[in-house]
Amino acid sequence: MNKRTFAAPLWKFAALLIALLCISPLSATNPQKKEMKELNVKKVSLANMSVENVPALLDEEKVPFQPINTVNWKAFPYQPEVQFRIAHTTDAILLHYKVREASVRAVAAGDNGAVWEDACVEFFSIPAGDGIYYNVECNCVGTLLIGAGAGRNNREHAPQEVMDKVQRWSSLGRKAFEERVGECSWELALVIPYSAFFKHQLTNLDGKAIRANFYKCGDKLQTPHFLSWNPIDLEKPDFHRPEFFGTLNFE
Repeated sequence: MNKRTFAAPLWKFAALLIALLCISPLSATNPQKKEMKELNVKKVSLANMSVENVPALLDEEKVPFQPINTVNWKAFPYQPEVQFRIAHTTDAILLHYKVREASVRAVAAGDNGAVWEDACVEFFSIPAGDGIYYNVECNCVGTLLIGAGAGRNNREHAPQEVMDKVQRWSSLGRKAFEERVGECSWELALVIPYSAFFKHQLTNLDGKAIRANFYKCGDKLQTPHFLSWNPIDLEKPDFHRPEFFGTLNFE
């Protein structure tokens, strides 16, 4: 066999192998290469209905639940059962959560308090596509926190008149209580008017795609945990990372 014709394919194969070895680790560690989740958000009508009717409405509209079940950090392995579903109307976002966990706590004294230390569910989103994201965090009795900003630091809280327009219903009632240890199931429904996105002038989300993530936490529960809908590829818990948001496609 001609040595020159044999050597050329070997050289090309070696070069290709080296290139693949160099590229693979980069793509494995780059979070932007990960497949982010997408969810279609159905449009419904909530005319003449109050927030406690949201679960029945979403049942009637056959809006499915989605799990919040990604355990991102080995130091916090506990995984309560958590699911959510989302829809929208002409002027609001509807959210319905179902949770089963080992204990519940609702200590936050009022809106824009430390609700993340309680049994808490959260919805982060970038509704206007300009990099400003909102964190809507709610404990198990409907005590709410809404913040806005481009990063974790210097978050601006929504004024109380904005908070008051968010309708809330909880199966546990609305009164604060100390931690109750023992398996507990609870539900929460929210009607979040577009005015709650107080840094923007949103009129509707029809046909829009926005980036978002959903979380479950409980920093001061007997068993702290930090679950997410879309995975977060970081060493330590941090929900304020828009680069790991998935996509919501609004009808």
